[in-house]
Amino acid sequence: MALNGMEIYKMLPKKNCKECGFPTCLAFAMKLAQGGTQAEKCPYMSADARAKLAEATAPLMKTVKFGAGDRTYSLGGETVLFRHEKTFVNKPRFAVMFDDSMSEDEVSKKINNINSVNYTRISEEMYVEIAAFRCSTGDKQKFISFIKKVMQTCSKVVPMIITENPEIVFSAAEEFSGLGPILYGANEQNYEAMVGIAKKYNLLLGVKAPDQANLYNLVQKIQNAGYSELLLDAGGRNLKTAFDDMVNMRRTALLSQDRTFGYPSVAFVCDMTKDKMMEVAIATLFIEKYASIIILNDMDYSMALPLFALRQNIYTDPQRPMRIEQGIYKIGQADDKSPLLVTVDFALTYFIVSGEVERSKVPAWILIPDAGGYSVLTAWASGKFNAKSIAKAIKEFEVEGKLKTRELIIPGKVAVLKSDIEDELPGWKVIVGTREAAALPAFLKDYLQEKAS
Repeated sequence: MALNGMEIYKMLPKKNCKECGFPTCLAFAMKLAQGGTQAEKCPYMSADARAKLAEATAPLMKTVKFGAGDRTYSLGGETVLFRHEKTFVNKPRFAVMFDDSMSEDEVSKKINNINSVNYTRISEEMYVEIAAFRCSTGDKQKFISFIKKVMQTCSKVVPMIITENPEIVFSAAEEFSGLGPILYGANEQNYEAMVGIAKKYNLLLGVKAPDQANLYNLVQKIQNAGYSELLLDAGGRNLKTAFDDMVNMRRTALLSQDRTFGYPSVAFVCDMTKDKMMEVAIATLFIEKYASIIILNDMDYSMALPLFALRQNIYTDPQRPMRIEQGIYKIGQADDKSPLLVTVDFALTYFIVSGEVERSKVPAWILIPDAGGYSVLTAWASGKFNAKSIAKAIKEFEVEGKLKTRELIIPGKVAVLKSDIEDELPGWKVIVGTREAAALPAFLKDYLQEKAS
């Protein structure tokens, strides 16, 4: 159970030295209870008290890690049920399921799809993080060789070993321990052997049971055995049961403050449906509530775009709007004579505008100045999106040296900026564009026709 401020205060040496940065020990204790500071800031606290405090004030959901090097990922660590309460911390990771009984063609197709999903959106690189390997044949040598073959051509993924056979798990852990794999398959019958392997290599251990009650008891046994780097699976393999598992485990941890269920969980979406579109729909649900690893049958570009975009939107601090990097962006086969538009650096606005420009089939450029990460009207009202910021961007990104055009299309909602921009940019002509992005395709086609005539 978490400690409140007064309980923490009783554990402090009460020297009131102010070395912790707070005026009194009580103020420090209250802030520590809220998670606003760290126990280490009190230089006089005993090691025993510090350890007890660190455990009691840690997030009710434990943060666990898997992977290695620059492919190390964190799961869990969440403190709220809803994003609007504060923010979500560690985003879920996507896995593609491989089975050692698959045909070579099916394996090759999945490998090609994984390797094709690699793009950057709002400064975040997006790709499949995990390859899940299920041992269906029970053949240890075949399984290890199968994993090696896939890993040779999918260098970015971390392997997830799925089998309830401790002997196979041990061989896989020994072979791939340097990659920080996830071991999955600890159950009521084999958990002692599986915990021993996970302990030896310090790996994340997936724990499974047929339902929530049995999982709860099993986790307690594993905790008593001295291991807590866990990933939970309450056994739900249809949407209703799996959703109930995810929500109840998260509520038990955060609302009931019961750390037995205070671990990240895995959703086997691949076992819930074989329909691609339904798989995407189910995965979107578990991005929000509350899977930390989402295992899919496959992941191609058409699936990746909506799933990664949703994940990015949800796992971004709601108090900090997502911003597109300032600069000049090429849309289509734009050249030095193509139209130049300007809009704000609020990511949602940029993607709407760029999408409509792409839909118009008119090659163009989009200039992004510093607008504070706000929408057009909000940025203009706050003084962030004005003639000076636009003129500064024209000069900073050397637009005049890159383009022959000296016409700038501005959003119709800020038509009032037209004369000010022309004053800041002598020799430039400002064109007032549409008020809504949806009208851009027709506007750009008319604009080119007028230029041609």
